[in-house]
Amino acid sequence: MATLKHGTWVLIADGEKALFLRNDLDEINPDLNVVRIEEQENPSDAEQGVEPPGRMEDTGVQQRSAMQEADWHQLAKDRFADELADLLYKYAHKSAFSRLVVVAPPRVLGELRKTVHKEVASRIVAEVDKDLTNHPLDKVERLLKEELDPTA
Repeated sequence: MATLKHGTWVLIADGEKALFLRNDLDEINPDLNVVRIEEQENPSDAEQGVEPPGRMEDTGVQQRSAMQEADWHQLAKDRFADELADLLYKYAHKSAFSRLVVVAPPRVLGELRKTVHKEVASRIVAEVDKDLTNHPLDKVERLLKEELDPTA
């Protein structure tokens, strides 16, 4: 069973903010401290889209169909997950951590799973599908302790 052993890193991320944390105590009394904070500006899709969706010719005479507009907001979130995967690889390559717990909403977890390097993947000891980016650290410590060790 995964625990928050001393030195375990925790990545708490959503599509716009990420906290890189390190447990400086043990699994019984976790003490998560911030190593790095990453944020990206990601305005709503309506603010990012500047032109109406395009149109394409259909097979019928003088028929045109609307093309689906790109979801710029979601694309930016996916790109942010890719950037986090790159950062994790750089930290792993420098041996900054040997154990990693990833906490993120399901869509971000999925994107990270697709893009994370095998050197990072081999160090992931647990994944928690929750959005905890805006929770205070003491609450995060308590929630993760309960999540990773339900008998606690």
